Amino acid sequence: MGRELVGRQMHQRNDASAAFFGREADRLAEICARMAERFRRGGRLLAFGKGSAASDAQHVAVEFVHPVLVGKRALPALDLSVAYEELLPAIVRSDDIVIGFGTPGDDTVECSLQAAMSRGALTLALPGAAGDYAIDGTAADRFIQQEIIEVLYHTLWETVHVFFEHEALAGHGGRASFLYPFLSDARQATQDVLPEVARSIRSKAAQVERLRVQIADEQSDAMAEVAVAICERVARGGAVLCFGNGGSATDATDLSLDLAAPPKPYAPVPAISLAAEPATLTALANDIGSESIYSRQIIAHGRPQDVAVAISTSGGSANIIEALREARSRGLLTVALLGYDGGEVLRSGLADHALIVRSDQIPRVQEAQASIYHVLVDLLDAVRRDR
Repeated sequence: MGRELVGRQMHQRNDASAAFFGREADRLAEICARMAERFRRGGRLLAFGKGSAASDAQHVAVEFVHPVLVGKRALPALDLSVAYEELLPAIVRSDDIVIGFGTPGDDTVECSLQAAMSRGALTLALPGAAGDYAIDGTAADRFIQQEIIEVLYHTLWETVHVFFEHEALAGHGGRASFLYPFLSDARQATQDVLPEVARSIRSKAAQVERLRVQIADEQSDAMAEVAVAICERVARGGAVLCFGNGGSATDATDLSLDLAAPPKPYAPVPAISLAAEPATLTALANDIGSESIYSRQIIAHGRPQDVAVAISTSGGSANIIEALREARSRGLLTVALLGYDGGEVLRSGLADHALIVRSDQIPRVQEAQASIYHVLVDLLDAVRRDR
């Protein structure tokens, strides 16, 4: 059952992804050029999401402020999800870029985007009807839709830098110039670059599509085993404690919400995100050290019947390692979603179950990890129904 379900799910994702980016790459290249112009004029990116979509707004904000690719500069971005209906009108400026995450037909998201547009802001509806760039629902399956949107906003921040740093990259040997070899002539106009940028966007989508196939081929059985193991803990009254850093922190929050408040007709699974506690995180980082921000919460919340799920692109973050060690010492089931070669988490055997996206490109790792944990939620529901 596990191998068949995983293979079917991954191929469904790839079909939807190839169709979407095949038709949208040109429009995405154009909106990225427009976003870059806003940043040049001093604009900011203001993101917001309603409900579980708030994790996407958080993810966008951290990617722009703290880009992970070498040579990229920090760009101003904020997540306004906590009170976007009040905050957005108070702070939006005409040079800003506003991204709203929600579901088609959500009046509050659409009204906020329309109000921002009326103030001169460049707006993106992901998905939605109102925006300078707007898309309808990308897929009937809510998990697949979220994954396509995650790839989309990763390509936004990756591609904005192509235009924002056009002169620096073209002919000046910038540190990230190797990523965009087509920017070889400083005299190129933006319009001349757009087709190459669109091809780059399609290529990025194709990379994660190949990773999904690899995961289905190599880790279907392991994913089914993880679902069974989590189900056993939940049946004993356990909860799932999720954590990660940066974009992986927002993915940990997304996973916890998909379990506890599923967007599908699934029975809820008790789950919390240890990454969604800013006061606790900053207090621990300030008073004890950043390595303790998750292990201390494991001490506070963890019980032997619980599950600790770490999401990490590197597998080497000190706070992830310390948290998994603490969870292991307290008898929790430990699960890790990792990138690269699994890093220190795998070498030290800190995860009872490790699922690895074998890539060194952080955006692609995170996108494939989103597919993994969404399929795990589907598998978990299938296992629970069979019992």
